Amino acid sequence: MFQPKPFIKTTILYFLILFTFIFYACNYQENLADKKQNTTTTLSKDSNAKTEKPFVDSNILKFKRKTFTYDSTKTYIYLTFDDGPSYGTETCYNICKNENIKATFFMIGRNATNKVGKYLAQKIKNDYPQILLANHSYTHTNERYKYFYEHPAIAEQDFYKAQDTLSVPFKIIRLPGNSAWVDKNGIRKSSNLVKSVCKKLDSAGYNVMGWDVEWHFTRGESYPVQTPEKLAAEVNYAARGYSHTPNHVVILTHDRMFRTPAFSDSLIKFIKIIKSNPNYVFETIDNYPNLKFD
Repeated sequence: MFQPKPFIKTTILYFLILFTFIFYACNYQENLADKKQNTTTTLSKDSNAKTEKPFVDSNILKFKRKTFTYDSTKTYIYLTFDDGPSYGTETCYNICKNENIKATFFMIGRNATNKVGKYLAQKIKNDYPQILLANHSYTHTNERYKYFYEHPAIAEQDFYKAQDTLSVPFKIIRLPGNSAWVDKNGIRKSSNLVKSVCKKLDSAGYNVMGWDVEWHFTRGESYPVQTPEKLAAEVNYAARGYSHTPNHVVILTHDRMFRTPAFSDSLIKFIKIIKSNPNYVFETIDNYPNLKFD
């Protein structure tokens, strides 16, 4: 059998080693190129991700106000409900939805800390622009009105707490137990008792809304005093130039007044009477004239 000479064995071994080295070197370069390409692709994706528009909650967009144009031939009616969330809030909400009118709910922060209250406040807030949630303080003064307003720093923080608790979309406040007005022109109307609080709220960019017509209720049971027809007549009177702002009438009611079928029917009747007048238009309070917004 043929036996190669030693130098031939050495030469063959050398070429085998050289071939193996070249093979692995080529594979290494190919793998390195693949890794570089993959890294570049990953970086490109990451770079694209950083330049994408951030996620925007659609609910936030809902609260961006559009410029409101008034019709000089119309009188705007602002139906407002105070002191919710409470028994009657959902009834009032459903009536406004069924009658296809706009309304505003001034809510108390403390009333929206339990499960039902949170649900009702969120439901009201999410239905903007047909239904508006606004600030009616956190404690409702604990029914100690004089003490509350004589300590304006405490009162101011109470409204801020309600703003946070309820996540109120606009800086619109109604003072508990007091009809005061603050807009972009400053304090338009206030009693001496609440003037210091109004100054603080005005400086913080808040609007304070009073009312022109009140649907009174009985103490204790909280049933409506005026009939729907009587209240509509009071609205008609205010609309003839006796409201805080001409051609704009703000009505104060309370959710709990309409918690039973007998009196929820009174609210329906009143709304139908107002709707029957072609010169009247229901609006949310954020479209009241001369309010200031951030």
